[in-house]
Amino acid sequence: MAEAPDALVYETVVLVPARNEEAGVLTSLDSLAGQSRRPDLIVVVVNNSTDRTEEFARAFAEDERTPPTVVLTLDDNPHKKAGALNHGLRWLREAVGGRLTGRVGHILVMDADTELHSRFVERARNVIASDPEIGGVSAACLGRTDLWRNPWQRFLLGMQIIEYGRAANARYRKDVHTMSGAGSFYRAEALQNLIDWRGEVFWEDHRNLVEDYETTLALKESGWKVTANQLCIAYTDLMPTLRELIQQRERWSRGTVDTLRRRGWTKFTWHSISTMILGLLGIVYIFGWGAPQLVALAEYGFYHHPLLWALFAFWIVYPALRVRNLGWKAMLVEAVLLPELVYTVVRAYWLISSIVKSYVTRVSSWK
Repeated sequence: MAEAPDALVYETVVLVPARNEEAGVLTSLDSLAGQSRRPDLIVVVVNNSTDRTEEFARAFAEDERTPPTVVLTLDDNPHKKAGALNHGLRWLREAVGGRLTGRVGHILVMDADTELHSRFVERARNVIASDPEIGGVSAACLGRTDLWRNPWQRFLLGMQIIEYGRAANARYRKDVHTMSGAGSFYRAEALQNLIDWRGEVFWEDHRNLVEDYETTLALKESGWKVTANQLCIAYTDLMPTLRELIQQRERWSRGTVDTLRRRGWTKFTWHSISTMILGLLGIVYIFGWGAPQLVALAEYGFYHHPLLWALFAFWIVYPALRVRNLGWKAMLVEAVLLPELVYTVVRAYWLISSIVKSYVTRVSSWK
């Protein structure tokens, strides 16, 4: 049950945890300054940084043209992004008198390597206002497109752009898998409920590699709905090398597996567990049956396998239609099949290695 309303101090507050983000933090903050509905306060938590992130954030805060901005420094944080976000929330609660409910309307959490669409805040507020049971609205993430320097990077980044675009096209559902760390717009009351329930919003443990997913589950478990909207767009950096891509995805996938293992099979985790199992079965299908059939078709032709005409057409048409929102070039890449098969090999590696690592290795804490 909602608490009695009080005088709002801030309608929208933005928390930006930033660790060694000197290259992108100003772009992220500028995207907040350019919002059609500007935030009332921006809180940047400079988190275990060793570069000039703090210097750039303070330069933004001192600019009279920008929204009111506070820069906090957290030099000894063993709890990664979750610790930085909780630090910012503790500061905010103290600034408004101890509790968020009735004093703060909404809290936007965004990464310091993310750029938000100029109407992100406006649209997210409209979604939140549409249903009092919605505790959070997730961004639909799209990749930035101007980072490639050679053909391999063009392939690698292009496939990530397609991957993000395909996911964004499917995120405007009533019950999303996870609130995106790149941009998540929360009802402040929902976050205060989590604090009352378990003492913190984001689970502070060095093993928590996916604070956004763990918090999404906690919101659902405490009775709130979470959703996503395809018009609430966040543009995020892509990984320019194969090594960085695998490291990023292993962290995400391994963190998800760790979280699912801790919680087990529940009404909030069964879909994620089932999706992961189906993903593994899909990999077995593609490389155990589908790839050999393609080789046979190339060698003997379709007339020896007439029933595979329909299957082959499906493999071409369905992937292409799933990325039609990205334009004809993306549709053509998917229809060719080979680029997606190569990327599937990479995807299979990080998924399988993440599951194995979850069971046989420990998560190290920040030094």
